[in-house]
Amino acid sequence: MIIGVPKEIKTNEDRVALTPAGALELTKRGHTVYIETNAGEGSGLMNEEYIKAGAKILNTAEEVFDIAEMIMKVKEPIQQEYKLIKEDQLVFTYFHFASHRPLTEAMIENKSICLAYETVTTEDQQLPLLIPMSEVAGRMAIQQGAKYLEKPMKGRGVLLGGVPGVPRGKVLILGGGVVGTQAAKMAAGLGAHVTILDINLKRLRYLADIMPPNVDTVFSSEYNIKRYIQNHDLIVGAVLIPGAKAPNLISREMIKDMRPGTVVVDVAVDQGGCIETCKPTTHEDPVFIIDEVVHYCVANMPGAVPYTSTIALTNATLPYAVELANKGWKQACKDNDELKPGLNIINGKIVIQGVADAFGLPMHDVNNFL
Repeated sequence: MIIGVPKEIKTNEDRVALTPAGALELTKRGHTVYIETNAGEGSGLMNEEYIKAGAKILNTAEEVFDIAEMIMKVKEPIQQEYKLIKEDQLVFTYFHFASHRPLTEAMIENKSICLAYETVTTEDQQLPLLIPMSEVAGRMAIQQGAKYLEKPMKGRGVLLGGVPGVPRGKVLILGGGVVGTQAAKMAAGLGAHVTILDINLKRLRYLADIMPPNVDTVFSSEYNIKRYIQNHDLIVGAVLIPGAKAPNLISREMIKDMRPGTVVVDVAVDQGGCIETCKPTTHEDPVFIIDEVVHYCVANMPGAVPYTSTIALTNATLPYAVELANKGWKQACKDNDELKPGLNIINGKIVIQGVADAFGLPMHDVNNFL
């Protein structure tokens, strides 16, 4: 198969979809890998490394899209890339369709095969291609939240770990999944008092067992959310419904109950966000303030640490990419029950319920295309 890896062009996105090590694994199996020139430069991966791994360098994204049977990306295509994607071309990337109707309509129109990292699902309902970036984003949520709690950043002026004689800061985490768990570990490691809210009692029991003593677990309800947001310094939105829009857990009215200088970090913003006042921001302009509450809502948080993120992502995606290249997408998705849920749009038809529901569009049975 011919695999193409274009340079990411979303603002402040320095990750790349494939490392030289990944390119080597594909080329040694007889596949051809084309990399857009300098696609890996932002992650510290130079053209020469890809050439040594057997990949070929092309000068433009247009050349990459034109020649490739499978496109591997990190972020969803943006408007100037829509026209480059061809009918029957397999695009393997993060899409997050449910929060972006123009992207959904564009991929329906070009009749490509859209296989989304974020909905590839294991038998035990884990999301193996979302996990590495969720791990990065969860840890970064605390790193960024701690910074924006500083007074020059318009925060409350609270040090999360406190000092002897001064209470530690308080962190509230909405969701006990991968993002929430990693955020809790980081916040607890800094010495903060951490509260995790989740509706899954089994998960709360597990977290209660593995977390240090400065982490509490609380059943999530509207009553408890309203109560806890009033006295916590940093609030992390870490709720995900695979392939669907995130639910709003904190309303516009509830923001008024937070203390001035409270910081909210909505990691779910690329799925529509779980805090009503959040809207996507960039690393260039990451925050805005509503009712004296600092909102950090960067939609590609792991893009700020591209070296770590790129390697972590390729570690996870490569086995699936190899299978897709070896067998073609139809046979690979027939044989691999983890890959099949990754199919979101096939030749202009939506084949995943969350995306169809988000826009009131028809849903088609994925098996009809296999």
